[in-house]
Amino acid sequence: MELIITKDYKEMSQQAAVLVNAHVIVNPKLVLGLATGNTPIGMYKELIRMNKKGMIDFTNVVTFNLDEYLGLGPKDKESYHYFMFQNLFSGINIKRRNINLLNGLTKDPNGECERYEEAIRKADGIDLQILGIGHNGHIGFNEPSDVFPTATHVVALSEDTRQINSKFFKDKRKMPTGALSVGIGTIMKAKEIILLANTKQKAEAITMAIEGPVRPQVPASVLQLHSKATMILTSQAAEGLGRIFKKSKKFSLLAHKTV
Repeated sequence: MELIITKDYKEMSQQAAVLVNAHVIVNPKLVLGLATGNTPIGMYKELIRMNKKGMIDFTNVVTFNLDEYLGLGPKDKESYHYFMFQNLFSGINIKRRNINLLNGLTKDPNGECERYEEAIRKADGIDLQILGIGHNGHIGFNEPSDVFPTATHVVALSEDTRQINSKFFKDKRKMPTGALSVGIGTIMKAKEIILLANTKQKAEAITMAIEGPVRPQVPASVLQLHSKATMILTSQAAEGLGRIFKKSKKFSLLAHKTV
């Protein structure tokens, strides 16, 4: 695992956008896994800016989003479908047919999960997966559990997640209790992973994910086992890490562990 510590949110967002840009330059047909929430918005704004300046071309890029609330559709402003078009897709030259999103209005949630997994398989998997991290260590909507879920699945959202995410709903009573999420197994099959974290409130989750044991009770800890995972953190998000982590802005965690 590689760790990059930045001074602030702007630098974190710029670093992430530069890495995405590099991947698209190397592979114009990149299969890109995307996350929602406040954390990646700065990166998305930077990618829009780069696209408008001709620095990055999304013409042949294929995207898969990580998750969606059950019961919300494209017109619901709290849906992740709506979020992605507002914060990225409407501002770049991506083809609509190359955008893959889970259907929160499906009448057959399990069937929708199987459809999505098959679509990822047909795309030969995710080349680069962007992740955020929840206060409880979840990635996607993979909540703390006794096992790591493998494939895209139906999720019962934890009370912690519902309470935190309810701030995005004008009527908190409409906060969904369930969601659809790409599973840990599918995330770990991505060729490369970038996780972003930028607030002091995420520091404990980051510390557990990096310095703690690999366990499903902290879903993000599984990234310790990925051969090419990078965490881009602000100094606030990294404040709980051991002193050695704070001495360098960029280093290999694996190399450190083998010294």
